Amino acid sequence: MTLVSSDIADGDSLDLDQVFAGFGCEGGNLSPQLSWSGAPAGTNSFVVTAYDPDAPTGSGWWHWSLANIPATVTSLPEGVGTVGQPLPEGAFAARNDFSQNAFGGACPPEGADPHRYVFTVFAMPQEALPVDETASGALVGFFAENTSLARASITAVYGR
Repeated sequence: MTLVSSDIADGDSLDLDQVFAGFGCEGGNLSPQLSWSGAPAGTNSFVVTAYDPDAPTGSGWWHWSLANIPATVTSLPEGVGTVGQPLPEGAFAARNDFSQNAFGGACPPEGADPHRYVFTVFAMPQEALPVDETASGALVGFFAENTSLARASITAVYGR
């Protein structure tokens, strides 16, 4: 399975479009465009996550968790989930660690080493996870990590 983006690249720095607007950061707070291919037979939905394993929390930081993306969908436009860019029908955004049901851009502590931002698409065997929009990113991640058929990631960086 492969994951590509016109907005982010593995090992490259995130653009200001993907930086949070708040917490002292001033960015566009837009999710990147993502496209994937090569999902295995038996894929009935997708989960997309964005996670910062370097956040100084002891548990990382969930920036984004989309669940129940239909198996017929193989790309998401930049800013999906915002006004003018609705989520695919049936999909939902779980709560991120900014306590929002949306994408929350990068915003590492000022002066810290650049953080890694891991964008992952998971091919799921079920059509829907047994959770709703009140679920945490960690809970969505639990199901994705433990039941996915395949996955692909892009890891970008950002520091300030």
